[in-house]
Amino acid sequence: MATSVKKLLAVLSGETVKVPPVWMMRQAGRHLPEYLETRARAKDFLDFCYTPSLATEATLQPIRRYGMDGAILFADILLILDAMGLKVAFEKGEGPLVEQISGPSDLGMVTPQKAADRLAPVYETVSRVKASLPPSTTLIGFAGSPWTVSLYAVEGRGKTDKSTAWRWAHGRPEDLAAVMDQVTEATAYYLSRQVEAGADALMLFDSWAEGLPDNIFREVVIQPTRKLVARLREIGITVPVIGFPRGAGVMLPEYVRETGVTAVGLDTAASPAFINAELPAGFPVQGHLDPLLLIEGGGRLDARVRQLLDAYRGRPHIFNLGHGIRPETPIAHVERVLELIRTE
Repeated sequence: MATSVKKLLAVLSGETVKVPPVWMMRQAGRHLPEYLETRARAKDFLDFCYTPSLATEATLQPIRRYGMDGAILFADILLILDAMGLKVAFEKGEGPLVEQISGPSDLGMVTPQKAADRLAPVYETVSRVKASLPPSTTLIGFAGSPWTVSLYAVEGRGKTDKSTAWRWAHGRPEDLAAVMDQVTEATAYYLSRQVEAGADALMLFDSWAEGLPDNIFREVVIQPTRKLVARLREIGITVPVIGFPRGAGVMLPEYVRETGVTAVGLDTAASPAFINAELPAGFPVQGHLDPLLLIEGGGRLDARVRQLLDAYRGRPHIFNLGHGIRPETPIAHVERVLELIRTE
């Protein structure tokens, strides 16, 4: 039995519970009709993120509908770049567009503390959500990890083959490190302010960790994440930190050992046998149902949910997806997954 009223926090502290807590990445999103209605009230996506009344409503919708154990702040990983002085836009069919940098000096216009100050509407959202959540629900703040955020600044867009950032990693490592250091410091202040506003836990999204050579993975994923977690601890932030290095593969055990994260999010390709063999038995994991299987539903969905529940029964486990819920996901399939988990 969990000692904390917040089951998700209990698992992050290392407890093993019979019925795992559950939430889903992008649970506040386009598969919900109420989300689409709320989204239509904003003039654009940035306005949506920066309007506390709308962002609060979006955060709370999956809690009302599904009773998720975790509520993740509705925001975007690129808000920090917007606050650091780069132009950020979201174009339909294009994904995110970012003012492209040519070197570290392009990010030196705004101090890390000032960048964090510019994100005051986000903290207002956190505070409003916290006041509205059931006592048993864990509020998760988040940010992008330094590599992924820096990649957007170097590439200038989300739809990219990432070759420019990878070439920086090989040919301009000092410049890339300087950019990531600036992002790390601003992100540390940003996350600390989320915690001050009421976040119970934090999550770091490294969406572009996949496919990197092992030496580059250490330089751009592990080392900057370690710096960020250490910086959070230095400035007094003690809440759990979930790292999500999507696509880390065989580098995941080293990530867990070296970064200082409290728990790790697993992607769709993760093998339960590998995870249980290579990660410490008491280390909390989160994941990792395939969101495409969630769309299809049926017997294979039921079987995979049960397989994941069985695989992680002996360790602290938060049930989640291996990537975000897609817009075409039937609500009934989400409800079926929750039924399977909660009737364990």
